Amino acid sequence: MKWEGNRESDNVEDRREEGGGGSSPIFGGRSIGIGTIVIALLGGWILGVNPLTILGLLSGGAPPAHVQQAPAHRPPADDKMARFVSTVLADTEDVWKTVFSQGGGRYQEPRLVLFRGSTPTACGTGQAAMGPFYCPADRKVYIDLGFYETLKNRLGAPGDFAQAYVVAHEVGHHVQNLLGISAKVDQMRGRVSQKEYNALSVRLELQADCFAGVWAHHAQNARQILEQGDVEEAMNAAARIGDDALQRAGGGAVVPDSFTHGTSAQRQRWFHTGLKQGSVQSCDTFSARSL
Repeated sequence: MKWEGNRESDNVEDRREEGGGGSSPIFGGRSIGIGTIVIALLGGWILGVNPLTILGLLSGGAPPAHVQQAPAHRPPADDKMARFVSTVLADTEDVWKTVFSQGGGRYQEPRLVLFRGSTPTACGTGQAAMGPFYCPADRKVYIDLGFYETLKNRLGAPGDFAQAYVVAHEVGHHVQNLLGISAKVDQMRGRVSQKEYNALSVRLELQADCFAGVWAHHAQNARQILEQGDVEEAMNAAARIGDDALQRAGGGAVVPDSFTHGTSAQRQRWFHTGLKQGSVQSCDTFSARSL
């Protein structure tokens, strides 16, 4: 992926030198689904349920009213991985600003928080074991950069474009938040069965995958960021983090009713759809008869 020398975002907070904060588990965030494999590696698969769902239930169903946090500061200039995610975030800003403008809207940029271990969020305490996640309450993407080692070494999904896909997926959740899609899904929590809510969650996650593809489509057209093998890296990452693949890796049975992010094939399909079509309209997973 061609990224060095491109613009870096100013919307990055570096909390890696701070200690973890708070005791309330996160509620209402959206993750890429990787945290499930960490749980599997540590103690066996827990019914195939997204850890954010489990922790959300334990939290009592409400995010904390206020989050105390230290003033944000920028990552050091010599930190290559921080520069990478800052550059990817900037690229998503450029793409979505254009897409929203063409649709008659205005894109509001999210912030990206780098942390280690745990960090306070407006959705509760975020944990590195959950993988990268987005909190709609504060409109921030959270990532412990050590996650990329898990992606590469434990899941077999190396490559810088695979890493960029992760950031773009979480930004996809921010786009859903701005469009009011996430709120509509969250309103169904408790109104439908867990099986039905899981199915809605799958459609939400696949749409975020598709939005990641939309970003890649426009970034390639505008800046020719892709190198040989990049698309394959993203497709491989999508396959490695499918619910079915993660459940198999955890040593348990594959339980489709428990899926919250979609199968490997579905995640690949919707990322590829966004990449090829490049339009928000092509990512309407909620109207799709077949995922």
